[in-house]
Amino acid sequence: MVLVSSRSAIPANFPWFSCIRNLLLRSSSSPSSLSPMDDNKEQQQQRVVVCGGGVIGVCSAYFLAKKGAAVTLVEKSSIACAASGKAGGFLALDWCDSEPISELARASFNLHRSLALELDGTQAYGYRPLNALGLTLTEKIQNQSLATSSNSNLPAWLDGPAKDTKTMGTTETTAQVHPQLFTRTLLSTAVASHGVEVIIGEVEQVEVEVEVEGGRAQGVVLKGGDRVIAADAVVLALGPWSCRMPLVSSLLRVSGLKAHSIVLEPRDPAAITPHALFLSYYSLQGGKSTDPEVYPRPTGEVYICGSTVEAEVPDGPEQVAVEPESIKMLQRVAASVSSHLEEGEAHLKTQQACFLPCTDDGQPAIGEMPNVKGCYVATGHGCWGILNGPATGAAVAELVLDGLSSIVDLSPFSPARFVGVRKQ
Repeated sequence: MVLVSSRSAIPANFPWFSCIRNLLLRSSSSPSSLSPMDDNKEQQQQRVVVCGGGVIGVCSAYFLAKKGAAVTLVEKSSIACAASGKAGGFLALDWCDSEPISELARASFNLHRSLALELDGTQAYGYRPLNALGLTLTEKIQNQSLATSSNSNLPAWLDGPAKDTKTMGTTETTAQVHPQLFTRTLLSTAVASHGVEVIIGEVEQVEVEVEVEGGRAQGVVLKGGDRVIAADAVVLALGPWSCRMPLVSSLLRVSGLKAHSIVLEPRDPAAITPHALFLSYYSLQGGKSTDPEVYPRPTGEVYICGSTVEAEVPDGPEQVAVEPESIKMLQRVAASVSSHLEEGEAHLKTQQACFLPCTDDGQPAIGEMPNVKGCYVATGHGCWGILNGPATGAAVAELVLDGLSSIVDLSPFSPARFVGVRKQ
């Protein structure tokens, strides 16, 4: 297990290969131009197009390429530009044990640890085990000084009026990554070591060979219809935008939960210890109770997110608007948690919002679409997308290339479960 001292600051500019920044959109529509492989190699390899540059798509592309597939990843905007770049990055071994995703979560937690060793994740993307605490807090009144909590078990920087504290995880069962850097580092490795091709463009539809009974995916059409990327299989990992694809929307609904977050830069980052905080927080603004989460990062930053609400998903991640009142609430949470996070003691570096993809039954949809052979979907992971990304990607790779996943049983997540139950 890799441990990082809370006082070991990781440089703000994490390394990730310049090849991603310098990728060029290739405009030829000829299938032979879509892969760097020669003709003989191309005949031996399965060509797979992965749609979506979030953590699920990138993990799928990484493990597919590592198993020998010729992979093209298509992303509309930029890598990890939506929830995968704005999430907290919290990882838990056993928090999902009472849910259908238990096996997936445990396998993925262990894969995160293996990947961190393989990719130098401690330095590259801030992987570290940490403790998790549950706290109850009431909002600090303006100009009120924070008194140190009477709970001597709390770290010194948590000087707000916390009560009902409990340990929710230890360095054996909980950890974290910087999600954007994790996703980009994994893709950089996939490009540099396994030949994954990245195209910035919008997928308009899946190209289907209708002569095959039930239809078979044979590639994707980019927006405008003037370019087809040929493939033997297609993986749709489009998060809350999955239902923009008719193949998906005709079978299941993927809605979006809108979540706000802020990133603070404390004046004294060395004082902040690696403790993830899960709050029961009572706000004096309208008497509301919420459940914010606080994640100090090895970069010296502190990430804070709040409650989620279902909202209409816009056309693209760049159109997700921030609601000022939600940001102000998170700043009040920060000030109530610690004097180190008050205005004047911490700089507000980032204010942002994103959409978490959710299915109607609350479980991810992972597997081959029942209406089109060779077309796979991987979406609906909700708030556990970063945790479950590696095992989802590894399982999808096995399913596509071997016909069956051995790392985890995917049957509970099969999109076929929605046949006949789609609500209009």
